[in-house]
Amino acid sequence: MPPRDIQPRPALRPWLGVAAITASLFVFLTTELMPVGLLTPVSTSLDISVGAAGLMVTLYGVSAGLGVPFIVAWTRRVNRRVLLSALLVILTLGNLVTAVAPNYPLVLTTRLVMGFASGVFWAIGVSMAMRLVPERHAARAAAVVMSGISVAAVAGIPLGTALESLTGWRTTFLVWAGLSALVLLAVAVLIPSLPSANAVPVREVFALPLRNARLRSVLLAVVLFVLGHFGAYTFVRPYLEGGASATPLFITMVLMIYGAGGAAGNLLAGHTVGRSLRGSFIAGCAGLTASLLLLLAIGHGPAGAVITMVLWGLSFGVVQLSQVNLTQAAAPETFEAAMSLNTMAYNTSIALGALFGGLLADHLGVTSVVWYGVALTAAALLLALGTRRGTAARAVPDDAPAAARG
Repeated sequence: MPPRDIQPRPALRPWLGVAAITASLFVFLTTELMPVGLLTPVSTSLDISVGAAGLMVTLYGVSAGLGVPFIVAWTRRVNRRVLLSALLVILTLGNLVTAVAPNYPLVLTTRLVMGFASGVFWAIGVSMAMRLVPERHAARAAAVVMSGISVAAVAGIPLGTALESLTGWRTTFLVWAGLSALVLLAVAVLIPSLPSANAVPVREVFALPLRNARLRSVLLAVVLFVLGHFGAYTFVRPYLEGGASATPLFITMVLMIYGAGGAAGNLLAGHTVGRSLRGSFIAGCAGLTASLLLLLAIGHGPAGAVITMVLWGLSFGVVQLSQVNLTQAAAPETFEAAMSLNTMAYNTSIALGALFGGLLADHLGVTSVVWYGVALTAAALLLALGTRRGTAARAVPDDAPAAARG
């Protein structure tokens, strides 16, 4: 019988690698959405409109969405540890350049390049974590990585907003450059060699939704709810500042409340998706629509804003975990390719949501952006309700990968 003191070491090492990938998700996601909490100071500092500042989210999402299927396929023979390290180098340099950029065109160009790196990470990160641990723990590893979304919402974005109020928005991006460098070091030390396992050529990636009706339905629902959610969420700070006369401290507080609600939603969905995956997604979409309507009705005061952000975060947490599981269940044997399409749909919709929201904010006011969010999240809800149960929520075969069963 082997000595007990040598047993934890091989078991701990893979989970440290999973933690490094989770930290990678944290820095990628917070970098993508950081401008949400900084729109007002960025627009003032660079002498641009709030809508123009929203393009920092738009262009990042465009490159993250449109580039990912091609880059993932073109790098299908590249070791995934090497690829992730290269992506983190781009993220670190991008945050550094953003912090010192003297003008807005350079900021936008930098965000565009960083978006390509972010999109590739979303396609390969979860599958990398699943490969690090024994197969029976693959679903747990995927869940741990996805928890980085909640950590980013609860701590990352509000922390960035707080840093801006104390120092300035450039310092916020400088700090994130340092965090990205630390995560790069962790990836280099903790993650072993991971040769590419299941990436496929570009033509096969884009053929998937043509052959797979379930995946096609899921991707359309993702486009609708992301357009609505992020269109409204990108401009939540100027909306609250106009209606609730919110201070920077209050904005930080409600963003943290929203993030805590998202974490609770992820936890709740972790218990409900196994029982009714389609029902969880429908409930989350209904909550998104209801929360935006509440924002219009009672969000003009501090108490109403807090109540609204709790429901909004909770609902988004449920929808987020549900849509990932729906994508995995729809194409369990082509996991990385399906995730690249999901990333394309998701990030392109973030970009378009921010773009349309910016146009509405500049021409009709920020209240119109909230109504836009109501319309699109309601459309996602109606699509989910109209999808046949057998198409949207058919059970995943027992021999499917663990993440799909999870």
